[in-house]
Amino acid sequence: MSSTTESLSNFKEATLSIMSTRHPWTEFLSLSSLSLPSSLSQATTRIGINLTRFLFNYSFILLFILLLSLVYHPLSILLLLIAFAGWYFLFFTRESDESLTLFNLVSIDDRVIVVALVIFSLVVVAVTGVWLNVLVSVVIAAVVVCLHGALRTTDAGGLDDYESPYGPMLNEASAGSYSPV
Repeated sequence: MSSTTESLSNFKEATLSIMSTRHPWTEFLSLSSLSLPSSLSQATTRIGINLTRFLFNYSFILLFILLLSLVYHPLSILLLLIAFAGWYFLFFTRESDESLTLFNLVSIDDRVIVVALVIFSLVVVAVTGVWLNVLVSVVIAAVVVCLHGALRTTDAGGLDDYESPYGPMLNEASAGSYSPV
């Protein structure tokens, strides 16, 4: 039971962390910081670093593409906005240690809230019949995010302090400790 509560708490902290990674759109869309990566490893390194740095911007792009895919389904947009508001107000904006109380009588655990919100979100997508639109828009958003992440250089804008996810394998100084095959 405590591991589930801890997982929910970690999920909430991660989401609040996303909110704290907001960067100006002028920095995000700067054409001077775009260039082709020289290798696949550099592209994946750039994607990892840029996902960490611009997670809020990428999340916004995902939601915008989802909204565009649902423009001809106003009922779906309304119900998904209600679901989003439920997630935002009932889960993400509350402190991890405070539980939701109804009429000062019943205290509701975070697990119950998450299960109810997941069920409501899935029912909204299933009932309105827009699951294919949602799936296609998420795939399109993933392609856009990976493309931007790979093309945006990481040496501009104070990104020098990030380490490569490949660690010492790419470091020229430690190449002597590895023997070529």
